[in-house]
Amino acid sequence: MKKVISIVGARPQFIKAAIVSKTLRDCGLKEILVHTGQHYDVNMSDVFFDELNLPKPDYYLGIGSGTHGYQTGRMLMEIEKVLMRELPDLVIVYGDTNTTLAGALASVKLHIQLAHVEAGLRSFNKRMPEEINRVLTDHISDYLFAPTATAVENLKREGIKNGVYWVGDVMFDLATQVARIVDEKSVLEKFRVIPKQYILVTIHRAENTDDARNLSEIVEALNELSEIYSVIFPIHPRTLKMVNKFNLSFSKHVKVIEPVSYKEMIALEKNARLIITDSGGVQREAYFFKVPCVIPRNETEWVELVDSGWHKLVGPDKSKIVSAVLDVLKRESQLEWINFFGEGDAAIKIAKIISQNYYR
Repeated sequence: MKKVISIVGARPQFIKAAIVSKTLRDCGLKEILVHTGQHYDVNMSDVFFDELNLPKPDYYLGIGSGTHGYQTGRMLMEIEKVLMRELPDLVIVYGDTNTTLAGALASVKLHIQLAHVEAGLRSFNKRMPEEINRVLTDHISDYLFAPTATAVENLKREGIKNGVYWVGDVMFDLATQVARIVDEKSVLEKFRVIPKQYILVTIHRAENTDDARNLSEIVEALNELSEIYSVIFPIHPRTLKMVNKFNLSFSKHVKVIEPVSYKEMIALEKNARLIITDSGGVQREAYFFKVPCVIPRNETEWVELVDSGWHKLVGPDKSKIVSAVLDVLKRESQLEWINFFGEGDAAIKIAKIISQNYYR
C-alpha cells in the first residue's frame, strides 16, 4: 500500500486536515500524521484533535514558538528525519504557515511528491510571512488543490498550470457539516449571547498583534463598539500577550474569553450579527453563514468576499472599523450570495485525484 504523510501544526490546518484525513483513510490510503507543534496550547491544538476526530499524530515534533527562521529551521530538520524514516510516496501540506513551508521544503529536497491543499491564495503583500510561505510552496508542489477560481487564476499568472485542480474549499465541507449537528442553543447559553445581537471578534495576525499602534486602534474600536453592541472576543494567546505587553485594556463591556473549540466557533459565527476578524478562515466561515464581516487588514486573500459586498476591508484603523460596522448594521442587506467554494465535496475530490493520478 502506498503511503501518505500529512503535515500539520496550527489550528487552521487541524480543521482542514480533519476532513481530508478521514476521506483519505476512507479511500483506503495509508496516512501518517505529523504534528510539528507550532500551536501547542491545549485550546489551540488538543481540543481540535478530540472534537473533530482527527487521528492522534503518529509524530509530535514539539517545535513550539520562536522567530520565523528558528521555527522553520527546526521544523525542517525534524520533518526531514521523519520523511527519511518513513519514505512516503506523497506529502500533503496545508495553508500558509511555517509548518507548510518546512514540510514542503523537506519533501522536495528528498524528491518526494508534494500536494498543497489551499493553493493559489495571494494577498500580494510580501511583508506577510504567510504570503512568502504560500508562494514558495505553490512553486514547488506537484499537486495544487485550489479552493476558488480566483486561486486558479493567480497560479496561472505565475506560470503554474500543471497539477492545478479547482476542487473547492475543504473548510466549506467541514463547516457546513458541523453546522448541521452542533447544539447552537447550548453554546450560546454557555457564552451568554443572544442570536444576531452580538459582534464576534478574532484577531491574531502578526501585523496587528505585534504592532502597538495597530493593536491599540483595534482595541479602542472594540471598546467604542461595546458601548452600543455586545462584543465577544475569543482571544488568541499571542494576542493576549501583546495586549498586556502594550498596556492596553478592554472595556468591561467587551467579553474577552479563552479560545473556543471548533464546534463552538461555528455556532458563534453562525449566530453573530457581524464578525470582525483578520483571519482568512473566519472570513470564509462568516460568508458561508451569510454573516457580514469587517476586516482590519490592508489586504485579503479572499477578494471575492469583498467584491461581493458582504465583507469590508478597512485596515487597522479605529474610525474606519467603527464606521464600517455601523454602516453594515444599519442597512438591510440586499446582497446576492454566490457560492465561490464548491459543493461541499472538496475532500472527496482531493482523495480521488490522489488515488487516480498517483496511485494508479
